[in-house]
Amino acid sequence: MAFATGKYSQAICDRCGYQYDYLDLKKEWNGLFTCPECYEPKHPQLDPPYARPDPEALQNPRPARQEPLIVQVGNPNQSLFSSVGMQPAPVNGDLIMQSRVGTVTVVIS
Repeated sequence: MAFATGKYSQAICDRCGYQYDYLDLKKEWNGLFTCPECYEPKHPQLDPPYARPDPEALQNPRPARQEPLIVQVGNPNQSLFSSVGMQPAPVNGDLIMQSRVGTVTVVIS
């Protein structure tokens, strides 16, 4: 929709009631069209600073948990379970097991 430019128009100030050129009036923050003498900018105290809400909880919590005990049998990085592509790999050697006799103390707290 097209509007006229209003270069010859007259308008009345909403605050003082005097007649002014239409293009001299300014729109205030509260919607009033006022003359330059009556114009008042919005006071900064009317826009309070943004206060974020207090955080309540973590978004994706990861609670502490007891991991299962893993005991490896054989030499480190030695396994019979490997594959070549989708087929099982041939067994290259025997699994060597070593053990020692001793005492194991388990403490549960």
